[in-house]
Amino acid sequence: MSYTGFFITIEGPEGAGKTTVMKDVVETLQSEGYDLISTREPGGIRISERIREVILDNDLIEMDGRTEALLYAAARRQHLVEKIVPALSEGKIVLCDRFVDASLAYQGYARGLGIDEVLSINEFAIGKLMPNLTLLFDLDPKIGLSRIAKHDNREMNRLDVESLEFHEAVREGYQQVIKRYPNRIHVIDASRTQEEVTKEVLNVLKKTLVSRMN
Repeated sequence: MSYTGFFITIEGPEGAGKTTVMKDVVETLQSEGYDLISTREPGGIRISERIREVILDNDLIEMDGRTEALLYAAARRQHLVEKIVPALSEGKIVLCDRFVDASLAYQGYARGLGIDEVLSINEFAIGKLMPNLTLLFDLDPKIGLSRIAKHDNREMNRLDVESLEFHEAVREGYQQVIKRYPNRIHVIDASRTQEEVTKEVLNVLKKTLVSRMN
């Protein structure tokens, strides 16, 4: 699969501030003339948003781990072919809130399904297309969950209400993913203020995009 665009993902646990920082980053880069679109997983397009509703539904607590992994992969496939690949083929920068690394950490490691097994499911869904750069927001799960609890307007989903042990396992899972892809993943300390995190993210992205153009 050949394309001229640049694919960037932002990863991290619940409460890491990805969505807020990403919004500020996108607005800044677009205002400076970068040809960029933003999207999210699961979701981004109609079918994948429908699957998202099922995955995160608080009423569906009986969902099996493998079912969860397969639903994520299905949503990812549709999102990829309908939105990500067309944008990359047009030479755009695609900034996505989560991608395959989340499945490796959440389902592969924290759910105990096996990172290799979940990677295999996702390779069927996405082929060889992986991000060019991933920014991983690292945060102590206790801090992340306390942040979520303070946000009155945030709707608690099925993953938010998992145990602290599960969220600690997610963080460990991301550490395993870093070991697999050290050249692709840049770790961001998400315990700092939103302004500090946004500034670092912008610095990393601009340096990467400028060096790519030279």
